[in-house]
Amino acid sequence: MKSYLHRISNCQSIEELWEAHTQKMAEFGFDRLIYGFTRFLSEKKIFDLQDAILLTNHDREYTDVFVGEQHYIDAPMFNWALHNEGVGSWGMLAQMQADKTLTPAEQRMMEFNFSMGVTAGYTISFKSVSARSKGAIALTAKKGMSQEEVDAIWDEHGHDIHLMNNVAHLKILSLPYTSPHRVLTKRQLEALAWVGDGKTNQDIAVLMGLASATVEKHLRLARQALAVETTAQAVLKTGLSNQMFILEGLRFRE
Repeated sequence: MKSYLHRISNCQSIEELWEAHTQKMAEFGFDRLIYGFTRFLSEKKIFDLQDAILLTNHDREYTDVFVGEQHYIDAPMFNWALHNEGVGSWGMLAQMQADKTLTPAEQRMMEFNFSMGVTAGYTISFKSVSARSKGAIALTAKKGMSQEEVDAIWDEHGHDIHLMNNVAHLKILSLPYTSPHRVLTKRQLEALAWVGDGKTNQDIAVLMGLASATVEKHLRLARQALAVETTAQAVLKTGLSNQMFILEGLRFRE
C-alpha cells in the first residue's frame, strides 16, 4: 500500500498513473478497468464523451461497442454509479435479474458483457463536490472468476482497494488531460492563458508579438476546438482540464 501510494503521488502524467493503477488492481484480480470522469454533467445531457476523461485497458473489441457505440448508457452499473456514491458489488445484478427490474436494453447490455467475459466485479462511484461533475470506475474481475470469489476478495481487501481508487481518482483530477477531440495548439493555449490573466486582445497582441486580428483568430479557433461559444467558456474548460499554466512536457499524450 505504502509503495503504491508513493508511486501514484509522484506520477506526473495520466499515462504513468494509469499504468501503475492497472498493475496494482490486477494484483487483486481486477485485470480490466474503465474509468470515467466529467465536469460537464447536466440534467438535459449525461455528458459528452469528447469532454470526459476516459481511461481503460479493456481490449478494442469490447470498448468499440461499450464506449464507441455508447452502450454504456444501458449498463445497469453505469446507471447505478450515476445516481449513487460509494461501492457497488455486481452481485446486485443477479438480484435485479431475479426481480425482473432490468429494462430490455439493460438485459441486452448484460448479455453482451457476459459474452465478453465481463461477468464479475465492483463499481466505485466517487464523491462529487459539484452538481456538474461525476466520476466512477468499473473494476472487472479476471475471466472465470465468480462474483462470490470477487466478494470474498473485497471482504478481505475492499477497504484498501477503495482507498487506492480514491487516491488515484484525486490524483487524476490534478493532472493535465487533453481529449483527442479537444486539442489546442500552443499558441491557442498561450492566448487563453493571457485572457485568464485579465489581458485584453490588444494587450495579448503586444505580449505575443502578433497582430490583434491574429490573436482573435487563435481565440476563435480555440472556441471551435472546445465547442464553446465564448472565450470565457474556453478559459474555464481549459482550466478545468489543467491545461493552462503547466510545466512543459506534462500534458497527457495519446
